[in-house]
Amino acid sequence: MTQDTVAPVKQGPTMGITAGQLPRFASLIVAAFALVAGLLLGTLLGAGMFGTVLLSWLFFVIALPLWSRVVEGRRKAADRSVQALVWSIFVLAMAPLVSLIFTVVSKGGPVVTPDFLQRDMSGFAELGQGGGIYHAIMGTIMVTAIAAIIAIPIGVLTAIYLVEYGAGKRLASTITFLVDVMTGIPSIVAGLFAVSLFMLLTGNPLPRLGLGGGVALSLLMIPTVVRSVEEMLKLVPDDLREASYALGVPKWRTITKVVLPTSVAGIVTGITLSVARVAGETAPLLLICGVAREANWNPFEGSVQTLPVFIYGSLSSTADAKYGDIWLDRVWGAALVLIVIVMALNLIARIIGNVFAPKTGR
Repeated sequence: MTQDTVAPVKQGPTMGITAGQLPRFASLIVAAFALVAGLLLGTLLGAGMFGTVLLSWLFFVIALPLWSRVVEGRRKAADRSVQALVWSIFVLAMAPLVSLIFTVVSKGGPVVTPDFLQRDMSGFAELGQGGGIYHAIMGTIMVTAIAAIIAIPIGVLTAIYLVEYGAGKRLASTITFLVDVMTGIPSIVAGLFAVSLFMLLTGNPLPRLGLGGGVALSLLMIPTVVRSVEEMLKLVPDDLREASYALGVPKWRTITKVVLPTSVAGIVTGITLSVARVAGETAPLLLICGVAREANWNPFEGSVQTLPVFIYGSLSSTADAKYGDIWLDRVWGAALVLIVIVMALNLIARIIGNVFAPKTGR
């Protein structure tokens, strides 16, 4: 009898775990090399700051894939090349935002003092210096709150109708079309509408009142609220609705107890973003609210100052030869406060969304 023999398998050289791979910090190493090379070549060519950054970027996107091609192979090199391009585009997109925040904080930070936040401009004409933005902060809060009180119920109820009741109906299609049209309305047109409306209601040829500013801003808020709430309601699975109906729960109670609690995180986020969007509007408030030197708590009578309008007016006053620098400081200080308010609204939206989001236990 013959016995079959199996030829031994030839094994190649043993490879370590990290063999054929670049070091973990390869991107940082190449970035440092590219920065040094870009600085040297930029200095030799007199390319300036922009040219030096461009040369460093070129060195990075060429050197990293080339090194990866030698060590890791063609496929990994292509992956690193795309990764380098994606990160480059991300940095390019973030650069204006970082530059804006740095500029506003560096120039507005020293201006924002307790005195700047707690005083208005009622004594500026006599003092020559001093004054603050208290009246503008309070006016912004009041007008934005009025707009939210008007727009949020209308927007939420409209979105509920479109998703829960109006599927396939002509009225729902018409409302959706009108909402899309309202989304593209220029803000100054909303201000003209508010002026015309309150001219008819009050008989005043040039009305100045905070309620008009709230109405103008609500026209800009409603489309955003409708669209954001509508998309959140569509994300609720139909299985939840059908399970509620199977238990005999009426439609209105299913909406209030199942659909809205399930999507409350996204709804709050969308509403807060719409509020933050209108908080920085200038044109409609300049038309209907006017300007004021002190806080006005009556939304039905008198001019109301807001932060965007205050920034616009202060910037126009920087041409003053005597007090131009003071007005410029106020511009940066008010801009920083406005950014902080918008960021606070977004932070509040995140917190509320996390608190009220449905808990998914494992």
